[in-house]
Amino acid sequence: MVLLSEIEPIIKEAKNLAKKYKELTGKPLGITGEVAEFAAAKILGLELSLVRQPGYDAIRHANGKEIKIQIKGRCVLRNSKPGQRVGSIKLDKDWDIVILVLLDEEFEVLSMYEAERSEIKKALLVPGSKARNERGALGVSKFKSIGHLIWKRS
Repeated sequence: MVLLSEIEPIIKEAKNLAKKYKELTGKPLGITGEVAEFAAAKILGLELSLVRQPGYDAIRHANGKEIKIQIKGRCVLRNSKPGQRVGSIKLDKDWDIVILVLLDEEFEVLSMYEAERSEIKKALLVPGSKARNERGALGVSKFKSIGHLIWKRS
């Protein structure tokens, strides 16, 4: 089992490095996924997978069942375009739900949304969008509309 207390100082340092890198280069460092996984596990009490499992990043134990969770992260910046997309969601992998973690420019959690596999599958298979149909990329606004808010920063 991954100990979040051991990972927390590393994530904090990575966030500081990513902010500094962006200041210097104008480009993102690419740590959003790891920060999102850590934040979801810490805030929601999830168990992170020991190694990258095909399809899921964490497990929630509920009513004697293991729920396999794919975690997606997205930074929502003040000047972001409205059509931002969630990273690729693969329907051929083993997962039960997806949690979308929305982060601010400081890599702090703004909110988290959860969507069931059946709702995501339905949304991904609607004809008409190559990004959605072939790459499994839902828009952030679409994900929010098919999922439900499970955590919000006060």
